[in-house]
Amino acid sequence: MAHSSSVVVEPPRFDRPEVEVRASAKRKKTGAAHWSGSRIVVQIPARLKGKERSRFVDELVERLMSQRPQNTAGDASLEERARVLAELYVDGVEPASVRWVTNQRRRWASCSPASREIRVSNRLRQCPEWVIDAVLVHELAHLIEADHSSSFYELANRHPRQSECETFLDGFALGLGLRIEAADVDVGGED
Repeated sequence: MAHSSSVVVEPPRFDRPEVEVRASAKRKKTGAAHWSGSRIVVQIPARLKGKERSRFVDELVERLMSQRPQNTAGDASLEERARVLAELYVDGVEPASVRWVTNQRRRWASCSPASREIRVSNRLRQCPEWVIDAVLVHELAHLIEADHSSSFYELANRHPRQSECETFLDGFALGLGLRIEAADVDVGGED
């Protein structure tokens, strides 16, 4: 008895890499996902069609992506990364704290220059590391220049992918259906 199978490659999107979907008649109920280089390979039952198939694939991809190292790294890891970036790009400026937060709905990150605290939206955990790095350098620059002045941009743009990061985040926000504010200096309070 022959078992049918099919392979469909979904192109990369703003929120995930290329996904190869392998549908097999041998699979009855369960699915699996794994990394193959920079591509995610998903194995699903062939019986799944339409929206049910899309939901099943999306769930497996989301679960696998949540296990990426930057997705599980805690505040201490983020703070250490900020310190390294500060040395590289922003004259070693010292934040008081750097942490992931879940309550920023209109910003990717914020900086309170008075308290020297930097907060980064949990949504960024699924972004490439270079995007998180560029966001951190942007916020670190606010510890020296609080507003978005030309002096501020001279500091922030020391990160070589700052402009590329803005483009990436614009697309990411659009894909998530978010309205993100351009100004991100927080002078107190949370979003």
